[in-house]
Amino acid sequence: MSTVVEKTPHPFQPERAGLNIRRQAANGLAIVLTTVFAAAASVFLLYLIFYIAQKGIRSINLDFFTQAPAAIGDSGGGIGPAIIGTLIIVGLAALAGIPLGMATGIYLAEIGRGRFAGLVRFLVDTLTGIPTILFGLFAWVLIVVPSHSFSAISGSVALSIIMIPTVARATEEVLRLVPKELREASVALGATESHTILRIVVPAARSGIVTGIMLAVARVAGETAPLALTAFGSPFFNTNIFRATATIPKQTFDFILSPYSNQSNQAYSAALLLIVLVILTSFAVRWATGGFRRPGGR
Repeated sequence: MSTVVEKTPHPFQPERAGLNIRRQAANGLAIVLTTVFAAAASVFLLYLIFYIAQKGIRSINLDFFTQAPAAIGDSGGGIGPAIIGTLIIVGLAALAGIPLGMATGIYLAEIGRGRFAGLVRFLVDTLTGIPTILFGLFAWVLIVVPSHSFSAISGSVALSIIMIPTVARATEEVLRLVPKELREASVALGATESHTILRIVVPAARSGIVTGIMLAVARVAGETAPLALTAFGSPFFNTNIFRATATIPKQTFDFILSPYSNQSNQAYSAALLLIVLVILTSFAVRWATGGFRRPGGR
């Protein structure tokens, strides 16, 4: 003889049908909100790019890339010295900031344990939130004041410090995504820990690390405040890293304050050039690292 036991619904548990409706409503609301916010952010970005392009395209010509700035009030001229100075300063900053940032990220993800690693991680997070003008002040006190001269090398020191936490955090987070089975397989085959990290783990996370590096480069390429205290600027072509050097962000800042339309238009052109360089760099990185390939594709 079988006994049928009727299940009594829990007094605090909603019915299954009502629960499904609530989940579907919450899911639909989340999709709508994220879509609206993403569209709003895209609209603001596209409007900014369009506005700057509309203002700056009129001054784009060959002289803009090859000539020095014209005298105040005169027409013509360009930002040739600023382009060269930006390439020099950002290049020097990358030579120092990228290796230090990667080494810090590898240490935090693969080697560091205990209180010291926690202290390093705390300092890296703190550096990320410090206003960038303080790094310029640090380089000013460390290099500019003793040498009695503004210089490209002092600007590159300030920018390299700004790059370190960005590269370090990106490297650490990407390395933590590498499956631990790769490490275990490498060690099981007789590889040392350093060999495993450098030959197995880091190459596996190459795409993410490169993306983090390019984000750091794009960030420092547009910094103005640190360079105002270090490289300062110059209207002349200069490749001496121990002398004052023009940069695109500082040139843009100086030109946008000018009451003359020629300098004002060239300020928008310089801003447009920075945007184009960042976009092209992002596309190049994504193409080189396979970011445009579909998941599972070759």
